[in-house]
Amino acid sequence: MTAPADLERWSGEDVRLADVETELGRLRTQMVEEGAPPNLRTSVMTHLAWVPGEWLEPARAALSGMAERHPSRTIILIPEPGSRKDRIDASVSLECYALAELERDVCSEVIELRLHGRRAQAPASIVEPLLISDLPVFLRWRGEPTWGSPELDQLVDVVDRLIVDTTEWDDLPIPYKRLAELFERTAVSDIAWARTSRWRALLASLWPDIAGVASIRVTGTAAQAHLLAGWLRSRLDRPDIELEHVEADTLEGIDLDGRPAPFPPGDPPLPSDVLSDELDRFTRDLVYEAAALAA
Repeated sequence: MTAPADLERWSGEDVRLADVETELGRLRTQMVEEGAPPNLRTSVMTHLAWVPGEWLEPARAALSGMAERHPSRTIILIPEPGSRKDRIDASVSLECYALAELERDVCSEVIELRLHGRRAQAPASIVEPLLISDLPVFLRWRGEPTWGSPELDQLVDVVDRLIVDTTEWDDLPIPYKRLAELFERTAVSDIAWARTSRWRALLASLWPDIAGVASIRVTGTAAQAHLLAGWLRSRLDRPDIELEHVEADTLEGIDLDGRPAPFPPGDPPLPSDVLSDELDRFTRDLVYEAAALAA
């Protein structure tokens, strides 16, 4: 599969959820009538994304190209609680990729819902009619979750996995305590944690010399620094390991007791690749949970 063979769109203001399903069906029919091959709606999941306005463009960029690797129904929820009107505005697109060997297209659906006013306070009741029966539901929450809010509690109760990126959070490591409260309710993935995978593999290869390390110095984001320190503390059962953090946009280096660790091979993954990998996980990551708690 390559670039989308066909892309159809529809949008409307103050819509009903039934309108969304109706328009999706119409778009599929329209594509066939225009000469496209019969399409297969082979969704493997429902992918929800809670995306406050300031995160919308980064979210769209990360989702770009995901449809080919993870055919899904993607529902992007854009909360606008300050709006004076209580309504839902919707935009629907159908992305289809050619399967030449089958003479068919594989199609993914992208639904953007702007939740105005009080509609932003009841997201679960809005998305539940749009979920595809018997398929796993993933939720990507952009920015730091609004801890204890009805929006977070409702969505956590309808999803199988919550995906966050703690690089987007402030005041780390304090929020990890709030995140840990969700571990028993749903599986949790952290994109910041995934970006440390090459370095964790490298540090593990230093066993047994690493067993006595007293301090770790991380040049990278705050999330990467705290999670790597938490990982070492939890794996070695050494809560006394000290952390020194040097701020950088990417993970540039690690020192152990003042000595630099070797640089791991390979290139850092792209954001869409990291998200794609997290969508392939279906169970809890107990190592991550221990690292977040130890952070």
